[in-house]
Amino acid sequence: MPKNQPTMIEVRGARVNNLKNIDVDIPLHQFIAITGLSGSGKSSLALGVLYAEGARRYLDALSTYTRRRISQAGKADVREVRHLPAALALRQRPNVPNQRSTVGTMTESFNVLRLLFSRLGSHVAPSGQRVAPTLNVAADLPIDAGDGTSFRGPGAERFAFNSLGACPTCHGSGQIRQIVPERLIPDETLTIRNGAVASWRLPGRNFMPLVAQAIGLDIDTPFKDLNAHDREIVLHGEKRKYAINIPSATGKVFHMDNAQFENAFAAVTDSLATTKNERAIQRLNRFYSFATCPTCHGNRFDPQLLTTLVAGKNIAEVSAMPLAQLPKFAQTIVPWLPATMYKMGQNLVTEFMNSLTPLLELGLDYLTLGRAGMTLSTGELQRIQLSRTLRTATTGVLYVLDEPSIGLHPANVTGLIKIMHALVDQGNSLVVVDHNTHVIAAADTVIEIGPGAGHQGGQILHQGSVAQIKQQSDSLIAPYLTGRAPLLARQPTHDIFGAGDFGCHVTQRYNLHDVTAKFPLNRFSVVTGFSGAGKTTLILDSLVPALQAQLKHEPLPAHVDQLHADLQRVVMIDSTPVGKNARSTVATYTGILDRLRKLFAQTTAAKQQHWGVAHFSYNTTQGACPTCKGTGRISLDVQYLPDIDQACPTCHGQRYNPATLSIKWHELTIADILDLSVDQAVPLFARYKSLHHLVLSLQNMGLGYLKLGQATPQLSGGEAQRLKLVAEMGQTQQGTLFIFDEPSVGLHPLDTRTLIHVFDQLLAQAATIITIEHDLDIVANADYVVDVGPRGGAAGGRIVASGTPQQIAADPTSITGKYLAQHLQLFGQD
Repeated sequence: MPKNQPTMIEVRGARVNNLKNIDVDIPLHQFIAITGLSGSGKSSLALGVLYAEGARRYLDALSTYTRRRISQAGKADVREVRHLPAALALRQRPNVPNQRSTVGTMTESFNVLRLLFSRLGSHVAPSGQRVAPTLNVAADLPIDAGDGTSFRGPGAERFAFNSLGACPTCHGSGQIRQIVPERLIPDETLTIRNGAVASWRLPGRNFMPLVAQAIGLDIDTPFKDLNAHDREIVLHGEKRKYAINIPSATGKVFHMDNAQFENAFAAVTDSLATTKNERAIQRLNRFYSFATCPTCHGNRFDPQLLTTLVAGKNIAEVSAMPLAQLPKFAQTIVPWLPATMYKMGQNLVTEFMNSLTPLLELGLDYLTLGRAGMTLSTGELQRIQLSRTLRTATTGVLYVLDEPSIGLHPANVTGLIKIMHALVDQGNSLVVVDHNTHVIAAADTVIEIGPGAGHQGGQILHQGSVAQIKQQSDSLIAPYLTGRAPLLARQPTHDIFGAGDFGCHVTQRYNLHDVTAKFPLNRFSVVTGFSGAGKTTLILDSLVPALQAQLKHEPLPAHVDQLHADLQRVVMIDSTPVGKNARSTVATYTGILDRLRKLFAQTTAAKQQHWGVAHFSYNTTQGACPTCKGTGRISLDVQYLPDIDQACPTCHGQRYNPATLSIKWHELTIADILDLSVDQAVPLFARYKSLHHLVLSLQNMGLGYLKLGQATPQLSGGEAQRLKLVAEMGQTQQGTLFIFDEPSVGLHPLDTRTLIHVFDQLLAQAATIITIEHDLDIVANADYVVDVGPRGGAAGGRIVASGTPQQIAADPTSITGKYLAQHLQLFGQD
């Protein structure tokens, strides 16, 4: 590099979130790893400063017209950033694709495939004559059918299953849905008045039993004892309007002249027809069974399209081929074409292969272009996201990757590191926020932020090469790079199945075929294996729905034919964000604010003004600041520039109006208390049992640094999981199964130890735990490990090994065991 070129990104005075006015020089054209405790400020530096400023400056170069149509980030709270390239970010959690997304549509490979079949295909004329490939399609000229007739070739849009090429039966979804009558009336021993008809418990239909009574049905007799005629009315009765009286809880009676009767089936279908809300659709899906479309057999295409062939295959056959087989197929296309089409054929085939190459390099060769996007794991989604970035083959860009190792098996991490080095070799700069020690150890430079989390973090602790970081005695990550840290945070149980077992048998689901899984009760089990091996299908798509069906006395999922389990409750804890908007805070989510409002309402000053608890809520007009309406922030519209978000000038971010803030409890306003950290609140609430229990639970979860008023959507995945667990602590969990999906998301190895201690608390309360996990620290601490594999896709789908971590490590058939053995050896646990 010429000497006059900058070698560092110079950050001066960064104050985003908890960053304490830091100055840092970040080397350009290197692989930089940023590490630190969860909540220490890693993402604030990487995403809040580097990406936010890099993206903003790039967009500033665009026209005003263009910028008005692009979602822009505001200016980062930093004094100066020099020599910053244009930036791209790959987020920690890619958006979950919708039902119509496939690997092909998400990678845009399908766009090229559609074009390939349109322009290069051997089409069949309306008269039934097959015609050789011709340039006429690309030239938009009629094609001679050879029998005196001609026709126009299909355009690329005709091969899109989300548009003109959709199967007429399933409309391109590949599935048909049917209501399962047994799910409408799950418990026939109940009366209609007591909720026998589950679909009448949907929103807006709670008065339906009264309509049934107006029809003349007996709503106080168990449903199973009703005569056939009355049961038929409930399930399929005609839509008619009736006059009814609805008694309220206060004793008043409300009269409705035109209450329409909606039978049990119609209540579901009408609800589905009038909602586009994803959560509402998921709730309605519990009444349906899903089956492969009988017309297209799941391939989504209009069967008429399958007459078009390229090198002897139709578009559905190519979409169903594993990606690993597509290069061989692509090689046969050009030789199959007439000589006049070689040039165009080669161009399209090259474009097709360019779209596939990053996917193959990232180890996704087992997927198919037709694989539904919503069935992919987080690790697979992240690699698809990365493949689209790699395909651009850019240079001079700053890539910011947030936890790219999420959902990746240790063997996949090796491939990921190779790809990240390739990005740097292309002339780019790479900043990675990660806790995976293998990723950190592969970096050119490591930046460690800390020393603690929240207000105790936000400073640069160390910066240097991996070798230099290892020498720092006060580094928090160094002991995990060298193996000097203690690996075991708990003592695994030797009597694995001493408390009993439970399990299920999966007949056939995706890549699982005839799989029997067994787990111990009151123990900590980990399900691990390659990304795409079938872990999610086994647990989240089979075991959990089967247990939920059993608890609701409903039929088991079609692909689960056996289930033996003596469990009373299933609790799913994942890392999805808590709360939907900035009004949701740690205090509101945990119930702390509700208790605080009662305490403030009981003060003498509040009683003198006859104020109730509503005056101490920032979500009501009585308590909220009139300027910001209780959000604490205002957004200023400055036309084509990004909106400016700033603290409310009236309440200065406190959310409440002056009158509410005049009331004090223990010399503190309610806004003062929300500004306290959990650690600061523990002694304050010592005399108030329920409040003290909640803040102690948060502290024991390692969340003592969070402020009570912190907005929950800002929390990391690991923080969100632990916050969800607070409500479960301190009570007997006999018969409860906790399912954790990637609980190590966003967790530093020290935070992982805290999480394992939480697991031990749940086990002490007689709970059972299953985690889907790749983190070797968590695997090593498990009582029981189930390794699914041996690899992903068609090369996976079976249980390779099961047993203690040591047994897995010693099993030569387990690829996970190979990496686990190395990990145990590093920490002296072999």
